[in-house]
Formats: sequence, structure tokens, C-alpha cells
Amino acid sequence: MAIKKYKPTSAGRRNSSVNEYSAVTKKKPEKSLLKPLKKKGGRNHSGKITCRHRGGGHKRMYRLIDFKRSKDNMTAEVIGIEYDPNRSCNIALVQYEDGEKRYILAPVGLEPGTKIVSGDKVEPRVGNCMPLSHIPLGMEIHNIEMRPGQGGKMVRTAGAAAKLGGRDGNYAHIILPSGEMRMINIACRATLGQVGNVEHQGVRLGKAGRKRHLGRRPHVRGTAMNPVAHPMGGGEGRRAGGRQPCSPTGKLSKGGKTRQKKKASNKMILRRRRNVRHGQLTL
Repeated sequence: MAIKKYKPTSAGRRNSSVNEYSAVTKKKPEKSLLKPLKKKGGRNHSGKITCRHRGGGHKRMYRLIDFKRSKDNMTAEVIGIEYDPNRSCNIALVQYEDGEKRYILAPVGLEPGTKIVSGDKVEPRVGNCMPLSHIPLGMEIHNIEMRPGQGGKMVRTAGAAAKLGGRDGNYAHIILPSGEMRMINIACRATLGQVGNVEHQGVRLGKAGRKRHLGRRPHVRGTAMNPVAHPMGGGEGRRAGGRQPCSPTGKLSKGGKTRQKKKASNKMILRRRRNVRHGQLTL
């Protein structure tokens, strides 16, 4: 899939590029797999803004994606590859032998007419889904479950791919795109191949209007505000803030703990993800 650039007829055109979506073969979505998607504008159930700079954007319909791939030992044929406005990767519409249609994440190399299947002992081909206990070592995988039967949770973004490093007892060692190595139960399922739409990261929006179409509102720095609007605002002339970076409510932006104790899975992490801090690479 290629990235297209236009003639620089304006400042926005000069700095922007678009995805050609040459892999997309089907334009209209399957109506039976659509669901209305309500906009929240970054607000919770009380109407309070909990996520700033959200709102507006083009209207979308949610595509129901089959992350579980639970229809075992039944061949499905790829009808077409579609664009999904709710995610960075493309999706594939497949039809099973009994006539049921489902959406799956489209990996690289999956084309209309391709046959795919899920189950315990299936051929290790791109698009097939099987437990980690039966996947050959060293293969690229995506849409990985964290608990058996839960459905794929990890490695679902465009161009992402994890690697099955090894197996030790009831656990498999997965090397994630971030460099983190994690243990996952071998009964968990994963789909073979790399997630499609690899060129997504190379697209430049080029202007603020395209960001608004995605539902992102302007992001104003706290130091550019008045002191009545932000703790870091005000001051004579340009200032660096005069205090630690914080939110409009005073909550510190850096150094806070984000991992919840009850949901922590530290014991499953064999190697932390790569992190560049103070000029040093920590693993």
C-alpha cells in the first residue's frame, strides 16, 4: 500500500499525504455487521470531561469485529478488504461455509478468494487462527489473547506483529512490537501474520482540519493560558511554567503510577519494553 502526495497548491497540501488504500477491494460495508457509535466528546456518565481535546469529527458506524475467531474447523472465504474508520488497520469480510459473515483484522497478504480457518490443528498460513501451543516457533502473530477465550487484545494496530519466541510448560514467550517479552498461556489464541496497512504510520495530516475530522480538538499549552485557566499560566513574558507539568486541576503529569495493583500482570513480564530515558536505553 502506497502513500500519495499532491502538488503543493497550498500550505496544507504541501505538508500532507494520504494513503492510497490500494489493498481495499470493497467499498460499502456489510449492513448486518454495523452498529451505531455514539459520540461522547471525552465525557463520562456524569457529563464531566475526563479526556480533554475530544469532540466533533465525522460520523461513524462501528464494525463488529470477530476477535475471538471461535468458529473452529470451518473454512471461510475472504470476500473483500474494507476500510474501517474506527481503527488504523483494514478489515476483511469473510463468509463461512454455513453462510455466516464476519469481520476480521486483515493481515498482510490476505486477498479476496483466500481460504482461512481457525482451530487447534490447522495449517500455519497467514490469516489462520490457532492456540499458541500449535503455532511454530519464530512465526509472526497478531490479535493475541491474554486469557483463553477472551478474544484478541494485543497487537492489533496497523503494521504490528509479535513473534513467538518459545514455550516453557504451560506458557509461551511472546516478543511484542515494543520489545517487551511476556508469558502467555499456551491455550490462548493468536492469528498468524502481520497486521495490514503497514504504511499508516507514514501518513502526514498536514493541516488542523484533518485532525478535526478525526474528532480531535485543539490542544492548547498550559503556559499559553491565563493563571485563572491553568496552574502553569500567566507570568511576565514567556515562562517555562515555573512548576512541574500538571493538568488544569493541578494533577502532576509526570512521575505518577498508572499500573493498577489488582490488574497488574508484572509476574508475566520477562523483559520490559525498550525505553529511552536520559540518553540511556533500558531493557
